[in-house]
Amino acid sequence: MKRYGLLIDTSRCIGCRSCQVTCKQWNQLPAEATVNRGSFENPPDLSNNNYNKIRFIEVAEPKNGVDWYFLSQRCMHCADPGCVKVCPSGALSKSETGAVVINKEKCIGCNYCKGACPFNVPRYDADRKVAKCHLCNERVLNGMEPACAKGCPPKAIRFGEWDALLKDAKATGKYVYGADSLGGTGVLYLLEDKPEAYGLDPRPSIPLSVTLWKDILRPLGWVAMIGALCGAVGHYAAIGPKKLDKEEKEGA
Repeated sequence: MKRYGLLIDTSRCIGCRSCQVTCKQWNQLPAEATVNRGSFENPPDLSNNNYNKIRFIEVAEPKNGVDWYFLSQRCMHCADPGCVKVCPSGALSKSETGAVVINKEKCIGCNYCKGACPFNVPRYDADRKVAKCHLCNERVLNGMEPACAKGCPPKAIRFGEWDALLKDAKATGKYVYGADSLGGTGVLYLLEDKPEAYGLDPRPSIPLSVTLWKDILRPLGWVAMIGALCGAVGHYAAIGPKKLDKEEKEGA
């Protein structure tokens, strides 16, 4: 199956939050009590009840004094996800669609995935189960687009085959965020300014500790375990029976 993803054109986003609403409706997520923090941004952060949110960024504009950048923030669905690498229970995995999905029945609430995510996305619910955007994987598998893309009035969120989205994004001549990061993120952004202006890391990467654990230490652990087992068997085969026979003869 081909990999799917989202292309989000920040120049088309109007900050209406329809993506937040449709996401909540589809996933049957409850509302959260919030307060005015001196910003139009609401809710203030992702949570177990907010899989995506619009980030409001005020920028200086010579003509009008102030302007806005809007960014639809959610799981980036990395091609090489750190969260999947460190999950000890197999609760996080890559779907055939390219989405990073969750099996809550397997989640043990260890919190490893949050520390391994370059975008600080995973959140936990009241039962300490991981919660995040899953790219509406069940909709995609049934031939539908994600709820956020379906409900976006200005069509700032576009769903499709990842390779085609990337090709179209590069053809615009704008900055394409995510194209070369972590094997290519499933969510691509067309930016009007540098990533830092949107609060994005220009060079996101998986923590070195995750790479060491997944690719070096854990495999070595299995090798050491197998080596110890083989050594124990070899020791018993070479010494154990002989020592037992000697003790029996001395006892006789």
